[in-house]
Amino acid sequence: PKKLRPHLGRQIQFADDMQEFTKFPTKTGRRSLSRSISQSSTDSYSSAASYTDSSDDEVSPREKQQTNSKGSSNFCVKNIKQAEFGRREIEIAEQDMSALISLRKRAQGEKPLAGAKIVGCTHITAQTAVLIETLCALGAQCRWSACNIYSTQNEVAAALAEAGVAVFAWKGESEDDFWWCIDRCVNMDGWQANMILDDGGDLTHWVYKKYPNVFKKIRGIVEESVTGVHRLYQLSKAGKLCVPAMNVNDSVTKQKFDNLYCCRESILDGLKRTTDVMFGGKQVVVCGYGEVGKGCCAALKALGAIVYITEIDPICALQACMDGFRVVKLNEVIRQVDVVITCTGNKNVVTREHLDRMKNSCIVCNMGHSNTEIDVTSLRTPELTWERVRSQVDHVIWPDGKRVVLLAEGRLLNLSCSTVPTFVLSITATTQALALIELYNAPEGRYKQDVYLLPKKMDEYVASLHLPSFDAHLTELTDDQAKYLGLNKNGPFKPNYYR
Repeated sequence: PKKLRPHLGRQIQFADDMQEFTKFPTKTGRRSLSRSISQSSTDSYSSAASYTDSSDDEVSPREKQQTNSKGSSNFCVKNIKQAEFGRREIEIAEQDMSALISLRKRAQGEKPLAGAKIVGCTHITAQTAVLIETLCALGAQCRWSACNIYSTQNEVAAALAEAGVAVFAWKGESEDDFWWCIDRCVNMDGWQANMILDDGGDLTHWVYKKYPNVFKKIRGIVEESVTGVHRLYQLSKAGKLCVPAMNVNDSVTKQKFDNLYCCRESILDGLKRTTDVMFGGKQVVVCGYGEVGKGCCAALKALGAIVYITEIDPICALQACMDGFRVVKLNEVIRQVDVVITCTGNKNVVTREHLDRMKNSCIVCNMGHSNTEIDVTSLRTPELTWERVRSQVDHVIWPDGKRVVLLAEGRLLNLSCSTVPTFVLSITATTQALALIELYNAPEGRYKQDVYLLPKKMDEYVASLHLPSFDAHLTELTDDQAKYLGLNKNGPFKPNYYR
Protein backbone atom coordinates (compact mmCIF):
# COMPACT_ATOMS: atom_id res chain seq x y z
CA PRO A 1 0.00 0.00 0.00
CA LYS A 2 1.05 3.54 -0.68
CA LYS A 3 2.72 5.15 2.32
CA LEU A 4 1.44 8.43 3.65
CA ARG A 5 3.90 11.26 3.38
CA PRO A 6 5.42 12.01 6.80
CA HIS A 7 4.62 15.43 8.19
CA LEU A 8 7.51 17.81 7.58
CA GLY A 9 6.63 20.38 10.22
CA ARG A 10 8.87 21.02 13.17
CA GLN A 11 8.68 18.63 16.10
CA ILE A 12 7.87 20.02 19.50
CA GLN A 13 10.44 19.47 22.21
CA PHE A 14 9.19 18.84 25.72
CA ALA A 15 10.98 19.49 28.96
CA ASP A 16 12.06 16.37 30.80
CA ASP A 17 12.39 17.86 34.22
CA MET A 18 9.67 17.11 36.78
CA GLN A 19 8.69 19.92 39.10
CA GLU A 20 7.78 19.22 42.71
CA PHE A 21 4.16 19.58 43.77
CA THR A 22 5.05 21.99 46.52
CA LYS A 23 6.96 24.28 44.19
CA PHE A 24 4.75 27.21 43.27
CA PRO A 25 4.79 28.12 39.56
CA THR A 26 6.89 31.14 38.74
CA LYS A 27 5.79 33.98 36.51
CA THR A 28 8.60 33.32 34.05
CA GLY A 29 7.58 29.70 33.69
CA ARG A 30 3.89 30.13 33.17
CA ARG A 31 4.04 29.21 29.48
CA SER A 32 6.35 26.27 29.95
CA LEU A 33 5.55 22.95 28.34
CA SER A 34 6.90 20.89 31.20
CA ARG A 35 5.28 17.66 32.19
CA SER A 36 2.88 17.36 35.08
CA ILE A 37 4.22 18.80 38.28
CA SER A 38 3.07 15.96 40.49
CA GLN A 39 1.34 12.65 40.68
CA SER A 40 -1.62 14.50 42.12
CA SER A 41 -1.88 16.82 39.16
CA THR A 42 -1.51 14.01 36.62
CA ASP A 43 -4.78 12.52 37.79
CA SER A 44 -6.72 15.25 36.04
CA TYR A 45 -4.18 17.55 34.46
CA SER A 46 -0.96 17.26 32.49
CA SER A 47 1.11 19.61 30.39
CA ALA A 48 -0.09 22.58 28.42
CA ALA A 49 -0.68 22.64 24.68
CA SER A 50 1.69 20.51 22.65
CA TYR A 51 1.75 22.82 19.69
CA THR A 52 2.10 26.49 18.81
CA ASP A 53 -0.86 28.57 17.74
CA SER A 54 -1.91 32.20 17.54
CA SER A 55 -3.01 32.28 21.19
CA ASP A 56 0.65 32.18 22.23
CA ASP A 57 1.00 35.72 20.89
CA GLU A 58 -1.89 37.09 22.94
CA VAL A 59 -1.48 38.74 26.30
CA SER A 60 -2.11 36.32 29.13
CA PRO A 61 -5.13 37.15 31.31
CA ARG A 62 -2.70 37.15 34.23
CA GLU A 63 -0.99 40.19 32.74
CA LYS A 64 -4.16 42.17 32.07
CA GLN A 65 -5.58 44.80 34.38
CA GLN A 66 -9.34 44.30 34.28
CA THR A 67 -12.15 45.61 36.47
CA ASN A 68 -15.88 44.99 36.43
CA SER A 69 -18.53 47.70 36.41
CA LYS A 70 -18.35 47.93 40.21
CA GLY A 71 -14.62 48.62 40.13
CA SER A 72 -13.59 45.20 41.46
CA SER A 73 -10.54 43.42 40.06
CA ASN A 74 -10.86 40.33 42.27
CA PHE A 75 -10.96 37.92 39.32
CA CYS A 76 -8.94 36.80 36.31
CA VAL A 77 -10.79 35.95 33.11
CA LYS A 78 -10.10 36.16 29.40
CA ASN A 79 -12.15 39.29 28.69
CA ILE A 80 -14.53 40.97 31.14
CA LYS A 81 -16.19 42.72 28.18
CA GLN A 82 -17.85 39.41 27.25
CA ALA A 83 -19.96 39.52 30.43
CA GLU A 84 -23.20 40.53 28.70
CA PHE A 85 -22.91 37.64 26.25
CA GLY A 86 -22.16 35.28 29.13
CA ARG A 87 -25.18 36.51 31.06
CA ARG A 88 -27.42 35.50 28.15
CA GLU A 89 -25.83 32.04 28.19
CA ILE A 90 -26.57 31.70 31.90
CA GLU A 91 -30.17 32.84 31.43
CA ILE A 92 -30.66 30.22 28.71
CA ALA A 93 -29.28 27.52 31.02
CA GLU A 94 -31.63 28.63 33.80
CA GLN A 95 -34.62 27.77 31.62
CA ASP A 96 -33.77 24.05 31.75
CA MET A 97 -32.53 24.01 35.36
CA SER A 98 -35.89 24.65 36.96
CA ALA A 99 -35.21 22.44 39.99
CA LEU A 100 -32.07 24.35 40.94
CA ILE A 101 -33.88 27.65 40.45
CA SER A 102 -36.75 26.29 42.55
CA LEU A 103 -34.31 25.37 45.31
CA ARG A 104 -32.85 28.88 45.09
CA LYS A 105 -36.25 30.52 45.46
CA ARG A 106 -37.43 28.27 48.28
CA ALA A 107 -34.24 28.44 50.34
CA GLN A 108 -32.92 31.96 49.80
CA GLY A 109 -35.14 33.31 52.55
CA GLU A 110 -33.58 30.90 55.05
CA LYS A 111 -30.00 31.50 53.83
CA PRO A 112 -28.84 27.97 54.82
CA LEU A 113 -25.30 28.78 53.61
CA ALA A 114 -24.94 32.11 55.43
CA GLY A 115 -21.33 32.29 56.60
CA ALA A 116 -20.16 29.56 54.23
CA LYS A 117 -16.99 30.43 52.32
CA ILE A 118 -16.89 28.00 49.45
CA VAL A 119 -13.86 27.52 47.25
CA GLY A 120 -14.73 25.57 44.11
CA CYS A 121 -12.88 23.88 41.26
CA THR A 122 -15.22 22.60 38.56
CA HIS A 123 -15.92 23.02 34.87
CA ILE A 124 -16.94 26.65 34.42
CA THR A 125 -19.91 26.55 32.09
CA ALA A 126 -23.30 28.25 31.96
CA GLN A 127 -24.76 25.38 33.96
CA THR A 128 -22.11 25.61 36.68
CA ALA A 129 -22.69 29.36 36.81
CA VAL A 130 -26.34 28.72 37.74
CA LEU A 131 -25.08 26.54 40.62
CA ILE A 132 -22.56 29.16 41.77
CA GLU A 133 -25.14 31.93 41.73
CA THR A 134 -27.57 29.67 43.61
CA LEU A 135 -24.96 29.12 46.34
CA CYS A 136 -24.44 32.87 46.55
CA ALA A 137 -28.21 33.43 46.78
CA LEU A 138 -28.29 30.97 49.69
CA GLY A 139 -25.78 33.10 51.59
CA ALA A 140 -22.39 31.70 50.57
CA GLN A 141 -19.29 33.58 49.47
CA CYS A 142 -17.65 31.82 46.52
CA ARG A 143 -14.23 31.78 44.87
CA TRP A 144 -13.91 29.57 41.79
CA SER A 145 -11.35 28.05 39.43
CA ALA A 146 -11.54 25.53 36.57
CA CYS A 147 -10.83 21.80 36.87
CA ASN A 148 -10.13 21.46 33.13
CA ILE A 149 -8.05 23.80 30.99
CA TYR A 150 -10.31 23.40 27.95
CA SER A 151 -13.87 23.37 29.34
CA THR A 152 -14.18 26.98 30.55
CA GLN A 153 -16.64 29.16 28.66
CA ASN A 154 -14.86 32.53 28.67
CA GLU A 155 -18.03 34.59 28.35
CA VAL A 156 -19.60 32.78 31.32
CA ALA A 157 -16.51 33.35 33.46
CA ALA A 158 -16.75 37.04 32.53
CA ALA A 159 -20.43 37.16 33.54
CA LEU A 160 -19.62 35.62 36.92
CA ALA A 161 -16.81 38.14 37.45
CA GLU A 162 -19.18 40.97 36.54
CA ALA A 163 -21.67 39.63 39.10
CA GLY A 164 -19.01 39.80 41.81
CA VAL A 165 -17.85 36.19 41.97
CA ALA A 166 -14.09 35.81 42.36
CA VAL A 167 -13.48 33.54 39.38
CA PHE A 168 -10.04 32.66 38.03
CA ALA A 169 -10.30 30.69 34.80
CA TRP A 170 -10.10 30.90 31.03
CA LYS A 171 -10.13 28.44 28.15
CA GLY A 172 -6.68 27.20 27.17
CA GLU A 173 -4.78 27.76 30.41
CA SER A 174 -1.21 26.57 30.62
CA GLU A 175 -0.02 24.24 33.35
CA ASP A 176 1.26 27.08 35.49
CA ASP A 177 -1.94 29.06 34.89
CA PHE A 178 -3.99 26.11 36.13
CA TRP A 179 -2.25 25.93 39.50
CA TRP A 180 -1.95 29.71 39.79
CA CYS A 181 -5.73 30.04 39.43
CA ILE A 182 -6.35 27.43 42.13
CA ASP A 183 -3.89 29.16 44.46
CA ARG A 184 -5.49 32.57 43.91
CA CYS A 185 -8.83 31.09 44.95
CA VAL A 186 -7.44 29.69 48.19
CA ASN A 187 -4.80 32.24 49.14
CA MET A 188 -6.44 35.58 49.90
CA ASP A 189 -5.76 37.87 52.85
CA GLY A 190 -8.74 38.24 55.16
CA TRP A 191 -10.67 35.35 53.59
CA GLN A 192 -10.42 31.68 54.51
CA ALA A 193 -12.44 28.91 52.93
CA ASN A 194 -14.51 26.64 55.16
CA MET A 195 -16.10 24.47 52.42
CA ILE A 196 -14.70 22.82 49.27
CA LEU A 197 -16.64 21.85 46.14
CA ASP A 198 -14.30 19.87 43.92
CA ASP A 199 -14.34 17.98 40.63
CA GLY A 200 -11.31 15.74 40.28
CA GLY A 201 -9.55 16.39 43.57
CA ASP A 202 -6.91 18.89 42.42
CA LEU A 203 -8.21 21.69 44.63
CA THR A 204 -8.50 19.39 47.65
CA HIS A 205 -4.95 18.15 47.23
CA TRP A 206 -3.59 21.64 46.64
CA VAL A 207 -5.13 22.85 49.91
CA TYR A 208 -3.99 19.67 51.68
CA LYS A 209 -0.38 20.05 50.50
CA LYS A 210 0.15 23.81 50.50
CA TYR A 211 -2.27 25.05 53.16
CA PRO A 212 -2.60 22.32 55.82
CA ASN A 213 -3.84 24.78 58.44
CA VAL A 214 -6.68 25.82 56.13
CA PHE A 215 -7.44 22.18 55.30
CA LYS A 216 -7.87 21.28 58.97
CA LYS A 217 -10.49 24.02 59.40
CA ILE A 218 -12.60 22.97 56.40
CA ARG A 219 -16.07 21.89 57.55
CA GLY A 220 -16.79 19.67 54.59
CA ILE A 221 -15.73 18.60 51.09
CA VAL A 222 -18.14 17.75 48.27
CA GLU A 223 -16.58 15.77 45.41
CA GLU A 224 -18.40 14.76 42.23
CA SER A 225 -15.94 12.73 40.10
CA VAL A 226 -14.70 9.17 40.40
CA THR A 227 -11.11 10.44 40.20
CA GLY A 228 -11.58 12.86 43.08
CA VAL A 229 -13.50 10.34 45.18
CA HIS A 230 -10.74 7.77 44.71
CA ARG A 231 -8.19 10.30 45.94
CA LEU A 232 -10.35 11.09 48.97
CA TYR A 233 -10.52 7.40 49.85
CA GLN A 234 -6.73 7.24 49.56
CA LEU A 235 -6.41 10.10 52.05
CA SER A 236 -8.93 8.45 54.36
CA LYS A 237 -7.18 5.09 54.22
CA ALA A 238 -3.87 6.78 55.07
CA GLY A 239 -5.49 8.52 58.04
CA LYS A 240 -4.86 11.96 56.52
CA LEU A 241 -8.44 13.05 55.83
CA CYS A 242 -9.16 15.34 58.77
CA VAL A 243 -12.51 16.66 57.47
CA PRO A 244 -15.79 14.97 56.45
CA ALA A 245 -16.33 14.55 52.71
CA MET A 246 -19.44 13.79 50.66
CA ASN A 247 -19.13 11.40 47.73
CA VAL A 248 -21.53 12.82 45.15
CA ASN A 249 -20.15 10.71 42.32
CA ASP A 250 -21.64 7.49 43.68
CA SER A 251 -25.02 9.01 44.41
CA VAL A 252 -27.85 7.54 42.36
CA THR A 253 -28.68 10.92 40.83
CA LYS A 254 -25.09 11.34 39.59
CA GLN A 255 -24.48 7.77 38.39
CA LYS A 256 -27.84 7.12 36.75
CA PHE A 257 -28.38 10.54 35.22
CA ASP A 258 -25.19 12.56 34.73
CA ASN A 259 -22.86 9.64 34.04
CA LEU A 260 -25.34 7.64 31.96
CA TYR A 261 -27.69 9.99 30.12
CA CYS A 262 -25.34 12.96 29.84
CA CYS A 263 -22.63 10.84 28.23
CA ARG A 264 -25.14 9.05 26.02
CA GLU A 265 -26.09 12.36 24.45
CA SER A 266 -22.75 14.16 24.47
CA ILE A 267 -20.32 11.49 23.21
CA LEU A 268 -21.56 11.71 19.62
CA ASP A 269 -21.67 15.51 19.74
CA GLY A 270 -18.01 15.73 20.75
CA LEU A 271 -16.84 13.21 18.17
CA LYS A 272 -18.80 14.69 15.27
CA ARG A 273 -17.81 18.29 16.00
CA THR A 274 -14.12 17.38 16.01
CA THR A 275 -13.82 14.67 13.35
CA ASP A 276 -17.04 14.64 11.25
CA VAL A 277 -16.90 10.85 11.52
CA MET A 278 -19.79 8.67 10.37
CA PHE A 279 -20.45 5.87 12.85
CA GLY A 280 -22.47 3.45 10.73
CA GLY A 281 -20.29 0.36 10.22
CA LYS A 282 -17.35 1.75 12.20
CA GLN A 283 -15.64 -0.55 14.69
CA VAL A 284 -15.40 1.09 18.11
CA VAL A 285 -13.88 -0.20 21.34
CA VAL A 286 -15.14 1.32 24.59
CA CYS A 287 -12.88 0.73 27.58
CA GLY A 288 -15.09 0.40 30.65
CA TYR A 289 -18.77 -0.48 30.98
CA GLY A 290 -19.71 1.56 33.99
CA GLU A 291 -22.46 4.16 33.71
CA VAL A 292 -20.36 6.37 31.40
CA GLY A 293 -19.48 3.40 29.21
CA LYS A 294 -23.10 2.26 29.10
CA GLY A 295 -24.23 5.68 27.90
CA CYS A 296 -21.54 5.88 25.22
CA CYS A 297 -22.23 2.36 23.95
CA ALA A 298 -25.97 2.94 23.72
CA ALA A 299 -25.44 6.00 21.54
CA LEU A 300 -22.84 4.33 19.31
CA LYS A 301 -24.92 1.18 18.85
CA ALA A 302 -27.96 3.23 17.88
CA LEU A 303 -26.03 4.78 14.99
CA GLY A 304 -24.93 1.39 13.64
CA ALA A 305 -21.41 1.16 15.02
CA ILE A 306 -19.90 -2.25 15.79
CA VAL A 307 -19.05 -1.87 19.47
CA TYR A 308 -16.55 -3.89 21.52
CA ILE A 309 -16.18 -3.61 25.30
CA THR A 310 -13.18 -4.06 27.57
CA GLU A 311 -14.05 -4.47 31.24
CA ILE A 312 -12.27 -5.89 34.30
CA ASP A 313 -15.36 -6.03 36.54
CA PRO A 314 -17.12 -9.36 35.88
CA ILE A 315 -20.55 -7.92 36.73
CA CYS A 316 -20.20 -5.02 34.30
CA ALA A 317 -18.71 -7.40 31.71
CA LEU A 318 -21.74 -9.68 32.04
CA GLN A 319 -24.03 -6.67 31.66
CA ALA A 320 -22.22 -5.78 28.43
CA CYS A 321 -22.80 -9.33 27.14
CA MET A 322 -26.48 -9.17 28.07
CA ASP A 323 -26.77 -5.85 26.23
CA GLY A 324 -25.46 -7.48 23.05
CA PHE A 325 -21.84 -6.32 23.05
CA ARG A 326 -18.74 -8.44 22.59
CA VAL A 327 -16.41 -8.27 25.57
CA VAL A 328 -12.77 -8.45 24.49
CA LYS A 329 -9.25 -7.65 25.57
CA LEU A 330 -7.89 -4.45 24.06
CA ASN A 331 -4.96 -6.31 22.48
CA GLU A 332 -7.38 -8.50 20.52
CA VAL A 333 -9.00 -5.64 18.58
CA ILE A 334 -6.55 -2.74 18.72
CA ARG A 335 -5.28 -3.29 15.15
CA GLN A 336 -8.73 -3.23 13.54
CA VAL A 337 -10.85 -0.64 15.38
CA ASP A 338 -11.59 2.82 14.02
CA VAL A 339 -12.29 4.54 17.35
CA VAL A 340 -10.97 3.97 20.90
CA ILE A 341 -12.87 5.54 23.83
CA THR A 342 -11.76 5.28 27.47
CA CYS A 343 -14.34 5.46 30.28
CA THR A 344 -12.67 3.76 33.25
CA GLY A 345 -11.36 6.44 35.62
CA ASN A 346 -8.12 4.44 35.71
CA LYS A 347 -4.69 5.32 34.31
CA ASN A 348 -2.65 4.03 31.36
CA VAL A 349 -5.58 2.05 29.97
CA VAL A 350 -4.35 2.80 26.44
CA THR A 351 -0.55 2.48 26.47
CA ARG A 352 2.14 3.43 23.97
CA GLU A 353 2.21 -0.19 22.83
CA HIS A 354 -1.49 0.01 21.97
CA LEU A 355 -0.97 3.34 20.20
CA ASP A 356 1.90 1.88 18.15
CA ARG A 357 -0.33 -0.97 16.96
CA MET A 358 -3.36 1.14 15.98
CA LYS A 359 -4.20 1.47 12.32
CA ASN A 360 -3.84 4.69 10.39
CA SER A 361 -6.39 7.43 11.23
CA CYS A 362 -7.70 5.68 14.34
CA ILE A 363 -9.52 8.19 16.58
CA VAL A 364 -8.53 8.11 20.27
CA CYS A 365 -10.42 9.96 23.00
CA ASN A 366 -11.31 9.89 26.69
CA MET A 367 -14.68 10.28 28.41
CA GLY A 368 -13.39 9.93 31.98
CA HIS A 369 -12.37 12.86 34.15
CA SER A 370 -8.74 11.80 34.44
CA ASN A 371 -6.51 12.66 31.49
CA THR A 372 -4.14 9.78 32.23
CA GLU A 373 -6.36 7.00 30.85
CA ILE A 374 -4.52 7.45 27.55
CA ASP A 375 -0.73 7.51 27.93
CA VAL A 376 -0.33 10.82 26.10
CA THR A 377 3.03 11.51 27.77
CA SER A 378 4.58 8.59 25.90
CA LEU A 379 3.66 10.29 22.60
CA ARG A 380 5.70 13.40 23.37
CA THR A 381 8.94 12.10 21.97
CA PRO A 382 11.23 13.40 19.19
CA GLU A 383 10.40 10.62 16.72
CA LEU A 384 6.70 11.53 16.68
CA THR A 385 5.31 14.70 15.11
CA TRP A 386 2.28 16.54 16.48
CA GLU A 387 0.14 18.43 14.01
CA ARG A 388 -2.80 20.54 15.19
CA VAL A 389 -5.44 20.25 12.47
CA ARG A 390 -8.33 22.02 14.21
CA SER A 391 -9.35 23.05 17.69
CA GLN A 392 -8.81 20.15 20.13
CA VAL A 393 -7.75 17.80 17.33
CA ASP A 394 -4.12 16.63 17.01
CA HIS A 395 -2.66 14.26 14.46
CA VAL A 396 0.21 12.33 16.05
CA ILE A 397 2.35 11.12 13.16
CA TRP A 398 4.71 8.13 13.28
CA PRO A 399 7.94 7.98 11.21
CA ASP A 400 6.30 5.68 8.63
CA GLY A 401 3.51 8.19 8.05
CA LYS A 402 0.83 6.53 10.18
CA ARG A 403 -1.21 9.03 12.12
CA VAL A 404 -3.48 8.72 15.15
CA VAL A 405 -6.21 11.31 15.70
CA LEU A 406 -6.02 12.40 19.35
CA LEU A 407 -8.88 14.50 20.73
CA ALA A 408 -8.47 17.12 23.48
CA GLU A 409 -5.01 15.71 24.30
CA GLY A 410 -6.71 12.89 26.17
CA ARG A 411 -8.82 15.14 28.36
CA LEU A 412 -12.57 14.89 28.93
CA LEU A 413 -14.04 14.84 25.42
CA ASN A 414 -17.55 16.17 25.85
CA LEU A 415 -16.76 19.23 27.97
CA SER A 416 -13.55 19.96 26.06
CA CYS A 417 -14.97 19.62 22.56
CA SER A 418 -18.71 20.23 22.81
CA THR A 419 -21.42 20.94 25.35
CA VAL A 420 -23.49 18.77 27.66
CA PRO A 421 -27.26 18.64 28.31
CA THR A 422 -28.36 21.35 30.72
CA PHE A 423 -31.21 19.37 32.28
CA VAL A 424 -28.94 16.51 33.36
CA LEU A 425 -26.43 18.91 34.88
CA SER A 426 -29.27 20.46 36.87
CA ILE A 427 -29.72 17.13 38.65
CA THR A 428 -26.04 16.94 39.62
CA ALA A 429 -25.86 20.62 40.56
CA THR A 430 -28.92 20.33 42.83
CA THR A 431 -27.33 17.30 44.51
CA GLN A 432 -24.11 19.25 45.06
CA ALA A 433 -25.99 22.21 46.53
CA LEU A 434 -27.91 20.00 48.97
CA ALA A 435 -24.73 18.15 49.97
CA LEU A 436 -23.07 21.49 50.78
CA ILE A 437 -26.11 22.60 52.79
CA GLU A 438 -26.14 19.34 54.75
CA LEU A 439 -22.41 19.32 55.56
CA TYR A 440 -22.39 22.99 56.51
CA ASN A 441 -25.46 22.76 58.76
CA ALA A 442 -24.87 19.30 60.24
CA PRO A 443 -24.63 19.29 64.05
CA GLU A 444 -21.24 18.50 65.53
CA GLY A 445 -20.58 14.80 65.66
CA ARG A 446 -22.91 13.74 62.85
CA TYR A 447 -20.01 13.35 60.44
CA LYS A 448 -16.59 12.00 61.34
CA GLN A 449 -13.37 12.45 59.40
CA ASP A 450 -14.36 10.12 56.59
CA VAL A 451 -16.00 9.88 53.15
CA TYR A 452 -19.79 9.59 53.16
CA LEU A 453 -22.30 8.50 50.55
CA LEU A 454 -25.41 10.55 49.99
CA PRO A 455 -28.50 9.05 51.62
CA LYS A 456 -31.23 7.63 49.42
CA LYS A 457 -33.71 10.21 50.68
CA MET A 458 -31.58 13.05 49.32
CA ASP A 459 -31.46 11.34 45.91
CA GLU A 460 -35.22 10.90 45.99
CA TYR A 461 -35.65 14.56 46.87
CA VAL A 462 -33.44 15.69 43.98
CA ALA A 463 -35.24 13.38 41.54
CA SER A 464 -38.64 14.60 42.69
CA LEU A 465 -37.60 18.20 42.06
CA HIS A 466 -36.96 17.32 38.41
CA LEU A 467 -40.26 15.57 37.75
CA PRO A 468 -42.41 17.31 35.13
CA SER A 469 -45.21 19.37 36.70
CA PHE A 470 -43.57 18.87 40.07
CA ASP A 471 -45.84 21.38 41.80
CA ALA A 472 -48.84 19.29 40.84
CA HIS A 473 -47.21 16.14 42.21
CA LEU A 474 -46.33 17.95 45.42
CA THR A 475 -49.95 18.86 46.14
CA GLU A 476 -50.94 15.21 45.74
CA LEU A 477 -48.52 13.98 48.42
CA THR A 478 -49.76 13.23 51.90
CA ASP A 479 -48.04 14.99 54.78
CA ASP A 480 -46.25 11.75 55.72
CA GLN A 481 -45.02 11.25 52.15
CA ALA A 482 -43.79 14.82 51.97
CA LYS A 483 -41.99 14.44 55.28
CA TYR A 484 -40.34 11.24 54.07
CA LEU A 485 -39.02 13.01 50.97
CA GLY A 486 -37.83 15.94 53.05
CA LEU A 487 -40.41 18.32 51.60
CA ASN A 488 -42.09 21.12 53.46
CA LYS A 489 -45.29 21.65 51.49
CA ASN A 490 -46.38 24.91 53.04
CA GLY A 491 -43.63 26.31 55.28
CA PRO A 492 -40.12 27.64 54.58
CA PHE A 493 -37.36 25.48 53.15
CA LYS A 494 -35.75 23.10 55.66
CA PRO A 495 -33.21 20.50 54.54
CA ASN A 496 -34.76 17.69 56.57
CA TYR A 497 -34.32 14.84 54.10
CA TYR A 498 -32.27 12.89 56.66
CA ARG A 499 -34.79 13.06 59.42
